Amino acid sequence: MEENGKLQAAALSEVAHLKVHGRTTGSLSPLTLFWTGSAVEFNIRGSELWIEVEADYNQHEPWISMLINNVPVSRQMITAGRRWICVFRGMNGNAVKNVRIVRELQAMSDDPGCLLQIHAVKSGGEFLPVADKALKLEFIGDSITSGEGVVGAKPEEDWIPVWFSATVNYTAMTAEALDADYRVISQSGWGVLTSWDNNPSRNIPQYYSQVCGLLGGERNEALGALQINDFEAWQPDAVVINLGTNDGGAFYSPEWNDPLSGKAYKQRLNEDGSFNEHDLEAFERAAEAFLVKLRYYNPQAQLVWAYGMLGTPMMPAICRAVDSYVSRSGDKRASVFQLPDMTPESAGARSHPGRLAHEHAAQALSGYLQNILRPGY
Repeated sequence: MEENGKLQAAALSEVAHLKVHGRTTGSLSPLTLFWTGSAVEFNIRGSELWIEVEADYNQHEPWISMLINNVPVSRQMITAGRRWICVFRGMNGNAVKNVRIVRELQAMSDDPGCLLQIHAVKSGGEFLPVADKALKLEFIGDSITSGEGVVGAKPEEDWIPVWFSATVNYTAMTAEALDADYRVISQSGWGVLTSWDNNPSRNIPQYYSQVCGLLGGERNEALGALQINDFEAWQPDAVVINLGTNDGGAFYSPEWNDPLSGKAYKQRLNEDGSFNEHDLEAFERAAEAFLVKLRYYNPQAQLVWAYGMLGTPMMPAICRAVDSYVSRSGDKRASVFQLPDMTPESAGARSHPGRLAHEHAAQALSGYLQNILRPGY
């Protein structure tokens, strides 16, 4: 990509060596980054690198982080439009740099206009192969897994993209500790059976088989978000499910009324304040059914239900669901792991786990995964 010492631009599809992280349709013309933690990675020998990005949104602008040799060097909002952004310049042209451009913001189910694409690169250097890591991990979750509140001061309460981070996050930290490639499927407020406000359509399992099925709008559909994901192309060694927090919160939220059918939905409390047994059983059935679905699409993976960063009210129900799945299926590669709870010292913005809480979770989870994925390693 160098001609007479000048920088040369090339479409992403023309780059000889690159690596895409996160669920995509496989298209590089351009590359659409749908999920938090989705990224494009290069190994480049050169002194300068630019990327051409395009963003759009109705309300919530996407953010990116740029990492050089696994260290974040820039984090920025991408405003609407198409433009070139400098990743680095003036560096040693003979040294090979590992570069990752990471989407920091979750897929925005309530903003069909939210878009982040990478079209091209510009460099005077040489792109080299990017090797796969030793393991592959998939994380499924809600606002915790989306890194909501991990950036920002504790008093912050605005629900805006700047407070989300995919890089200052237990998912990235766990993957780094295990030398793993990873993917994230997460959505703030969503659960296994219902969202925090009792909306039964806002559950992760019903969209799991699609590339990014929770996105709406004609443009997302045209980009392939609703396509069935190519599971054979990327099989994880472990699937980590961090769901249940919002299902528990639904018991304390008002009922949700479907504007189309008029039907009301509510996870109920008993008179003594305990969870209604019938509604808990509905959650357990949904959790068990999700494990069945996960096993279908990930036949060799360890299934680890990791829960507890914002309390553990749903832990008994989660344990019953996993035990029932193991008993019915005979599948011994499913387990429950309790994550360390957030403390006042480790809290972040929006009453969510902060960086310290994510570090504690990653340390505990990576140790557990190490034992089941690499026993005696």
